[in-house]
Amino acid sequence: MDIDITQTYRLEDQIGFKLRLANQKHLELFARMMPEVTPTQFAILARLRETGPISQNDLGRRVGLDAATTKGVIDRLRAKGLVESRKSPTDMRRLVISLSDQGHSFAEKAIATASEISRATSANLTPRELERLLALLDKL
Repeated sequence: MDIDITQTYRLEDQIGFKLRLANQKHLELFARMMPEVTPTQFAILARLRETGPISQNDLGRRVGLDAATTKGVIDRLRAKGLVESRKSPTDMRRLVISLSDQGHSFAEKAIATASEISRATSANLTPRELERLLALLDKL
């Protein structure tokens, strides 16, 4: 006897639905606790804090963005005075992105806030459950 998948499908049991709800909770916390930047803008700032000056294309790859999206995010961060860009001394076609002085200060404070956001997002999980969830998400 074949099982009709349309009869057993429940939206609330689907991984994409659950991931979207979890992400929605995280984004709500992020918007409330760090309204100055978007999560994507924060990712760029955090990565720049880790790497130092880096090409715009490499930076985008390291935060999982395509080139067009990276350019838009960098433009908005530059307008806020948080990043600077300059031509690469070795390849004039390449832009090198770095944190401005204001960006360094903001990133330092934002890292602490981001840690609080992560704790709030995972507040209902035990440390072991959180470790397992992060490991499983890495596998996806």
